[in-house]
Amino acid sequence: MLVPRLRPFTSTIFAEITQLAVRTGAINLGQGFPDTDGPASLLADAAAAITDGGVNQYPPAPGLPALREAVAAHQKRFHSLSVDPADVLVTMGATEALASAVIALCEPGDEVVVLEPYYDSYPAVIAMAGATRRTVPLRAPDFQPDPAELRAAFGPRTRAVLVNTPHNPTGAVFGRDTLRAIGDLAIEHDAVVITDEVYEHMTFGAEHVPMATLPGMAERTLTISSAGKTFSVTGWKIGWVHGPAELVAAVRAVKQFLTFAGGAPFQPAVANALALPDDVFAAISGDLRPKRDLLADGLREAGLRVFEPSGTYFVVADLAPLGVTDAAAYARAMPERLGVAAVPVGVFCDDPHLAPTLLRFAFCKRDELLREAVSRLRTAPPA
Repeated sequence: MLVPRLRPFTSTIFAEITQLAVRTGAINLGQGFPDTDGPASLLADAAAAITDGGVNQYPPAPGLPALREAVAAHQKRFHSLSVDPADVLVTMGATEALASAVIALCEPGDEVVVLEPYYDSYPAVIAMAGATRRTVPLRAPDFQPDPAELRAAFGPRTRAVLVNTPHNPTGAVFGRDTLRAIGDLAIEHDAVVITDEVYEHMTFGAEHVPMATLPGMAERTLTISSAGKTFSVTGWKIGWVHGPAELVAAVRAVKQFLTFAGGAPFQPAVANALALPDDVFAAISGDLRPKRDLLADGLREAGLRVFEPSGTYFVVADLAPLGVTDAAAYARAMPERLGVAAVPVGVFCDDPHLAPTLLRFAFCKRDELLREAVSRLRTAPPA
């Protein structure tokens, strides 16, 4: 009974691989969720809001004022962005913010430019809006867009551009020149830029540059982030979007009929967490870097070609040196065969030839789990 445009999206690769991992007892390096909790103060604040503060009913539809103010203060503190708290909208995770933005701004006949491989919700929400996606390939080893291919994706029907940096699944971080090229094309075609910056505090020797900080971009950019990745509370689903008042109002008009509001006791806790000292935020990437190196080294020793990420908590590796030609089939066999689960990058691409032998592994796990996964991969039988 599902409408045709949504039939390709009846399930996600993350659910499929996680189910295989659960069934086989494999170590799940497929789905990107940490296996440790965030700051103790964050958890205590949420518990207190439930039991002592009575923050258990509907919050204001745009979000609690304290959280909106905290998001604005965070953007000023880390990115020198001046954001009016009135122009911050709290959402049920970054996913709802993205969906609400695309549905609010796009309709049949419009085109949305996306970089592929893309996060799996992007094509789904574009389809929900009835719009058409135009993809720009990101190729190994650096996963940066080609300027000519980027320009070719834009046209008279371009309504929006989805930019994810640091980028999932590749781990690439887009620099100022790349973002400037995207921004110039958006200005030329009068398109809105929707940026997914949920991994903003997870970079390794690379600078995260918010699109809205570039000249001429604040007035046409919707910036999205969340607490889930930053504070290792992915199940809380507390995200936000900010930008020009008229664009945020459009997003709010859609969002109010999706969830209206939620996560009431989590919102004041996240507000407090956003004001934690600088060393808490520095430790996010600082703690992840040795995990990245542990997994990357293990994958190399297992015979894979590794593309070291500059951001996120994912590493992409190529199975081709093992003689593998179909990463999707290999990924579905891995949990039972090797006791480790990973996600094939090709499922995030329109072009079947772009990443046929690439797998994405998550390293946001306890060290002992990563060591065991590496041990299993090193002793794997030939492909």
